[in-house]
Order: sequence, then structure tokens, then C-alpha cells
Amino acid sequence: MAVDQVFFREWTARRPGSRRSLERARELAGALGLLPVGVPVLAVVGSKGKGTAATYASATLVAAGLRVVSVMSPGHRSNRDRIRVDGRAVSPDEFAELASRLSEAMDGLPEASEGYLSPSGLFTLASLVHARDVGADVVVLEAGMGGGSDEISLFPATVVAVTPIFAEHVGVLGDTIGEIATEKAAVIVPETRAVVSAPQSPEVRDVLDAAGDIHMAVDGPQATWATALPQGLSRANARTGVLAALRLAEVLGRPPAGARVREMLGTVVLPGRLSLHERDGVEVLIDSAINRDGVAAALRAARARWGGEVDHVLLCLPDHKDLDGAIAELDGLPVTFVRLPQAHLRFSRPLPSSWDVLDAAELSMDALADRGPRLLTLGTVYFAGLVLNVLDADVDRLFG
Repeated sequence: MAVDQVFFREWTARRPGSRRSLERARELAGALGLLPVGVPVLAVVGSKGKGTAATYASATLVAAGLRVVSVMSPGHRSNRDRIRVDGRAVSPDEFAELASRLSEAMDGLPEASEGYLSPSGLFTLASLVHARDVGADVVVLEAGMGGGSDEISLFPATVVAVTPIFAEHVGVLGDTIGEIATEKAAVIVPETRAVVSAPQSPEVRDVLDAAGDIHMAVDGPQATWATALPQGLSRANARTGVLAALRLAEVLGRPPAGARVREMLGTVVLPGRLSLHERDGVEVLIDSAINRDGVAAALRAARARWGGEVDHVLLCLPDHKDLDGAIAELDGLPVTFVRLPQAHLRFSRPLPSSWDVLDAAELSMDALADRGPRLLTLGTVYFAGLVLNVLDADVDRLFG
């Protein structure tokens, strides 16, 4: 079995209508010796910006002199780079070894009667096995989807970071934004010592306030590290991650010096978050914008970079994202819409007649070059990863 297939084997074989099984994940965690987890957990939940918050939290904890294992959802270019130690992706050999150990433990479980082991949950368990192997001081766990229904909820969080929550996965996580927020806030448990949240809508704020004492990550007196935060929409999520990590460092009695935090944050690279890449004379600005505000911010950044000129936009938004908002912001620009092959993503909504359409398999360096030397790509993190692969971008190191 290929390495990646271990993580997807039960999801691939799932019965119609079945759901991820937290109880089955709990059994596997027990078989792997992960209950209790034995290491402080910083959990990251939200609807958007979790990867940014997790990266900046991890960098801050490393600045405190702690050994940090983190799990991202999804990876930037591959499933291997979901699992990182001090910002660096595990090696291919380490990834293969982790997959082998998970596969062996899964073989020892009773046959599933209902529910399945989710891919994101298995990556979470693999990261915790690796954390034990390398003697990690803390782990940063980014939720795949949700909160209480996500496998990170099996491991009580010492600190929780909450990025903006909005109406996404409606009907899966809940039918209203309040229900979705309640589901995500379920990772706040009695063991949780601190909760740090990005600014939220009043409805979400009410849910969080009911869960406990919430520290809002808003702009205030400038800390020494604030100058190292990114600009644009990522800034609030980065700040949330930093402040959550500082709270955890305080709980552990390891508060870092502000200058050291600033130095470490200054090395952070966020692939697919307004990241600029060049290959074969083509500059590509990649952003994981999925709503109108994000598209507008990325378009402003691209025009600022290229003196107001953007030769072409490549966009990938499945049906459940804000396609209408993107269409409004991109009016008058040449656009190619890219469809991904993942079975759980639908691309059935009508598009402007002036847009080109490509399937993901058709995306290549030649296809990019044919569209001009200054390209903006927008959409899901899966699409950002596809473009990063086409460009052969180095994503093994996020900071340090």
C-alpha cells in the first residue's frame, strides 16, 4: 500500500452516508499509547486562517526554546508536509515509518461496524506519535473540520486559538452560524487554561463567551514582535496564533523574550498566503482566498506588486465557497476557472461566459506561461497546493 493510502483507506472504503467515527479514533489512539497524550496541546479551530495561526503559534513556541510538533490540515504540497517539527516537514522516511505504524495499529482494530477513521484524524494521530518519538515539549493541532467532531477533541487543549468563524459546512457542522460556532467551541474543556480568539461576529462572540473567559486578539499597544506580523487579512490570524502561544508559554513557565519572538516571526514563510513565486520568467502570486473580501485583498496586493497590472487570474472555488463574491471582484479581468478532481468537491455553478475553464490535470508550467508573466491564483488550499507543485516550490521549511 502506498504511504498516503494508509491515511485514506477507511475514508475511501466508507459506506454511503457514514461519518467519521471519533470512537474508532479513540480506540486507535489507545492502541498507539496516545491516551493520555502526555504533552501540552495548543488547538486551533475556526473557519479560515487556521494554518496561519498554527504556523505563527508554532514559531512563537520555538522562540520560547520549546520543541514543537505541529499538524496542518491540509498540507501545502503533499500530505508529508502536514506534520512538522519546529517548522520543518518530516522526511519521506519518517513519514513512511509513521504510516507503517498506523497501518499496523489499524489492522489490530475490530472491523468497523459504522463510521470510519478520517484522513485528517489519522494525520493528527501520526503527528502525536512523532511528537512522542522526538520528545516534543508541546504540540500544535490544527482542526481538519469542526471542533467537537474533530479528532483533536480527543486530546484536551491547554490553550485554544480561534480564527474567524462563519457559515461554512452548513448542514454538516450545524445549520446556523451559532450552531457551527458551538461545534467548534467544543474543544474548550475544563482543562483549557486560556482561549484566544480573532475578532468575531456578535453571534459567534456570544457562543465563545458562554464557553469561558476569552481573550480577543485585537490590535492594541504594539508589542515588540508586532512589526513581524504579515499585512492584510492574515494579520489577525497570525496575531491570534502568537498570543495563544504566548499564553501557553506562560502556563509552562517559559515566556520568550519579545526580541526573540520578533526574530523568529521574521523568518515565517506562508506558502499560498499571498506568497510570490517565480519560475521560467513567470511570477505567480498565490493566495488561498475563498470569499469576496479575500479576493479583493489579494487583488490589491497583486496590483501593488505589479504596478496595477495583472495579466491573468486563475480561480478555484467549489460550489460551497463564495463564487458570487469572487465573480463580482474579478469583473473585467481575464480569468481561468480550475476544477479539482476530489470527489467531495462540486463545481456545478454557472460561470461568466468570458471565463476559460481547465481541469486540474491540464494545469502545467506551459499553461501558466501561456496566460502571461504576472499571474494571480486564488482559491482553496488544495488548489494552492496544486499550483505550488507545478512551480516546484520549496515548502519544507515554514520558519527558522
